[in-house]
Amino acid sequence: MKAIGTKTYSATASEAKATQRWYVVDAEGQVLGRLASTVARMIRGKHKPTYTPHMDGGDYVIVVNAEKVVVTGNKEEDKIYYRHSGYPGGLKKTRLKDMRAKHPERLLEKAVRGMLPRTKLGDKMYLHLKVYAGPEHPHESQKPETLELWRDGHHRGRIMRSTVPAIAAEDEAEEARQPVDVADVLASADEEVPTSPIPTTQAE
Repeated sequence: MKAIGTKTYSATASEAKATQRWYVVDAEGQVLGRLASTVARMIRGKHKPTYTPHMDGGDYVIVVNAEKVVVTGNKEEDKIYYRHSGYPGGLKKTRLKDMRAKHPERLLEKAVRGMLPRTKLGDKMYLHLKVYAGPEHPHESQKPETLELWRDGHHRGRIMRSTVPAIAAEDEAEEARQPVDVADVLASADEEVPTSPIPTTQAE
């Protein structure tokens, strides 16, 4: 009997481009790393069932209010960005707080770029990212759709409600996989099950 195998789907260039859409994300109050991982995932297209690693099928993401992104711990003082001019002694250092004051959009740009492939394809994907320090952006003609992100809890930085069915379904599945508090289950069971007195028998 001939075995029935599965065929791996691989999107063509035209198919990958046909699924690309524009989204806008508000970075105010979001943690830098969590926001960057969500944006990088959208840019790569890994949230799509048609994801093909060697194709540029990701979406375009516009990030506004990048100057209001937050970091945890003491990274505002301790985190340092390095660059080199290529000449001897040309190492330059910039603290995160100084980078935020001069070029706040670069905080997210550098974080997302580090999560993309170090290839020509990664360079092309990086062009899908549009970051702006303030609340305005010049891409209204693309009619971007708004992505709402969780702002607290363990889902912070992930997409909460959007027009991306694959992401919405994944969030629901993740919520269902969360551990259950045994104490809450026992407490609810005690409330639902009625208690009745145990009959006693008298000794003869």
